Amino acid sequence: MDCPHCGTAELRVLESRPARDGQAIRRRRQCLNCARRYTTFEEIERMRVFVVKRDGTRVEFNREKIVGSMMIPCGKRPVTMEQIRGLAEDIERDLQDLGDEEVTTREIAERVMAALWRIDRVAFVRFASVYGRFSTPDEFVRLVEEVSTLQALTDAPPPQLVSRLHGDDGTFRQPTLPLESM
Repeated sequence: MDCPHCGTAELRVLESRPARDGQAIRRRRQCLNCARRYTTFEEIERMRVFVVKRDGTRVEFNREKIVGSMMIPCGKRPVTMEQIRGLAEDIERDLQDLGDEEVTTREIAERVMAALWRIDRVAFVRFASVYGRFSTPDEFVRLVEEVSTLQALTDAPPPQLVSRLHGDDGTFRQPTLPLESM
């Protein structure tokens, strides 16, 4: 590694410690030529995951897009940025652990909704209201009623909105309570 200030390769490591929950190593380095100090991080190179959008285009997965998509429904809710970032990291890790090079926006949305369901049901409804692409207010009311019913069951799994509310053709279907929650 070359010094970012003078470009020389002669440097020494002053300090090393675990970072990012043990997923990386933080190293404090000093250049032997210019004596300036800087920090580097070493981490495992993860497989690149590509997102297949609804129109068929492919883009590289970006965790910050997940964070941004969760910040909006979590606005003015008792959810911290630390929680949101942690959920986004968990989703990214889960997607990488699948071993698939491509993942659909639908799969990502399901994971985001499941994560929001665990931390804040209102944020879940807000996210689902945008992603669900409801065509009438009655469809949205049915979703809120289902969530209200499931809210009473503290260990209830989240409604499977993506697969249950929209058929493969994108049309709306009436939600039903999961059998395991009855």
